[in-house]
Amino acid sequence: QVQLVESGGGLVQAGGSLRLSCAASEGIFSIMGWYRQASGKPRELVALVLSNGLTNYVDSVKGRFTISRDNAENTVSLQMDSLNSEDTAVYYCYAVGTGPSGVPQPYWGQGTQVTVSS
Repeated sequence: QVQLVESGGGLVQAGGSLRLSCAASEGIFSIMGWYRQASGKPRELVALVLSNGLTNYVDSVKGRFTISRDNAENTVSLQMDSLNSEDTAVYYCYAVGTGPSGVPQPYWGQGTQVTVSS
């Protein structure tokens, strides 16, 4: 069973930075990325990175967040700078690929809380 394990969330002041990391226990992933869900709001895409390095960001984080991945280590990271209160949410690691079953499917991490204080 593929597991995505996140780390790096926490409390930070507005204008500060945090780095989220996610490690997959096994598998080969075409897409890795991050979603977030603020209280009372639907889950939204934050950033994705393909296995070839192409990236996509939601407009609200462009220029502030940077996503990267290490295909050899099966990890994906999200560097978050210039954080503001609108970034407060639970952040979920996301990956699409094949695990032991050999069937392509999406996987989710358990979520890590990011709280930005103003």
